Amino acid sequence: MNDHTPITIDRKSTEADRQTALHQIYAQVLERQPYEHERKEIAKLEKDFLKGKLGVRHFIGELVMSPVYLNSFYKDCSNLKFVEWSFKHLLGRALQGKEEIAKFMDLLMMHGVSAFFHEILGSEEYRKAFGGFTIPYAHDVKFYDSPRNYLQTDLLQHEHVGQRGKVIPTIYWQQLGMDCETGTCVMPSAKVETHQESPKVKEPVSKALNEEIEELLQMLQHSDTRQVLQSMNENQRSLLRNLAK
Repeated sequence: MNDHTPITIDRKSTEADRQTALHQIYAQVLERQPYEHERKEIAKLEKDFLKGKLGVRHFIGELVMSPVYLNSFYKDCSNLKFVEWSFKHLLGRALQGKEEIAKFMDLLMMHGVSAFFHEILGSEEYRKAFGGFTIPYAHDVKFYDSPRNYLQTDLLQHEHVGQRGKVIPTIYWQQLGMDCETGTCVMPSAKVETHQESPKVKEPVSKALNEEIEELLQMLQHSDTRQVLQSMNENQRSLLRNLAK
């Protein structure tokens, strides 16, 4: 994960500070700056924020419910991809596990986007990480619940909107070894091989790395840390250093 200096705006912040913060909010939540015609739709919202009438969390709550956000990340997208993007933009991480996926998918489908965003922005996780005045950012977390969560979050933070399509979420195309770089996901078996001899199918790097991290964490989980460190080879030590960054 990349280092990130949190930007916090409070009542003492100047309008210039708020203008800088506004630019960062758009970069985080929209992954770009609004187009000219979009700014007309959120002009009053921007004005209230720059005048100090709205905090960061309140402003973001209004922004994600606007056509500017929903047209980019909800319209013509799969529900799961929308949920994944929302977690990236508002919590700075990927979805974690089937239970969390099921919870937020059900919330979105049964109660709509307003209840969905209210759950995220009102969550204990959001409050502890960003409060009401800090702009969300990609978490620089040293320890994740699982290596897979670490890898998926890292992949998601480097994925730009539309880069890998609006249907299949990162959590799936990465696990399935699909090629989605062109915006349309293709299974490896669907690719036409032009060589006479079929090349050896390579296991996706992320999967191999994932297994190596899992093995490493298993070693550390119920063992004496000093003894485990002494038994590690250089590759394992290097991997552990990278995970701790």
